Amino acid sequence: MTRTVVAPEREGDLIGLALADLETGQSFESPGELETAVVVLSGVVDVQANGESLGSAGGRSSVFEGPGHTVYAPAGTTLRLKATGPAQLAIATAPTGAGAPSKARIIGPGDQRLAEVGKGNWSRSVRTILGPEHAAGRLLLGETINPPGNWSSYPPHKHDREAPPEEVRLEEVYLFKVDPPEGFGVQVRYDDAATEAFTVRDGDVAVIRSGYHPVVAAPGYSLYYLWVMAGEGRKMIPHLDPAHAWVQEP
Repeated sequence: MTRTVVAPEREGDLIGLALADLETGQSFESPGELETAVVVLSGVVDVQANGESLGSAGGRSSVFEGPGHTVYAPAGTTLRLKATGPAQLAIATAPTGAGAPSKARIIGPGDQRLAEVGKGNWSRSVRTILGPEHAAGRLLLGETINPPGNWSSYPPHKHDREAPPEEVRLEEVYLFKVDPPEGFGVQVRYDDAATEAFTVRDGDVAVIRSGYHPVVAAPGYSLYYLWVMAGEGRKMIPHLDPAHAWVQEP
């Protein structure tokens, strides 16, 4: 079963996000009209691009187990992913941008930029699947794991203004998972006009179009989010909130 959780015509301008829950032998098929990145959240799938086999992708039982596999396809590529057992997929799409989309491929853990970011109670693990250094048309995406009680997207930053070299505008979508799944985190969003905070639970989605947007995991629960960004270019130049940027000082 495939369900749309973010639609550009409904929640944003560029990013689409869908989830597919597949049983053994079931397939997800992408028509190929948009640039597409399919993150294998769990399970294993056999992958075909325009009818040609790319091999198998996946293998982790949970996003908390470690880095996984993503299937990337530029616009004009029809994908077919067939589950060899129960599998869950996150399908991110965007119109083709000005980048170099290259060819359809499977992005494995060894192809990703893995880093421990921050320090103390704002340290977290970041797996950059499609960064500015990777060939793609518009999409930027990766995964972040907050240990229990820790913050991420910290120091608070935003990317809602096209003003290089200080900041570039990127729309962003988060897909959250929590371990154990009955736990929660808190998403904060603020700018000069307003502040809001809301609880995020396993499977929730947040669409971020403006403002600073730090995230914290509740004590006792690890918090994961898949982050998907898209803008006019593929640079990542976040603007840190000057009031809190000092925490990065030695």
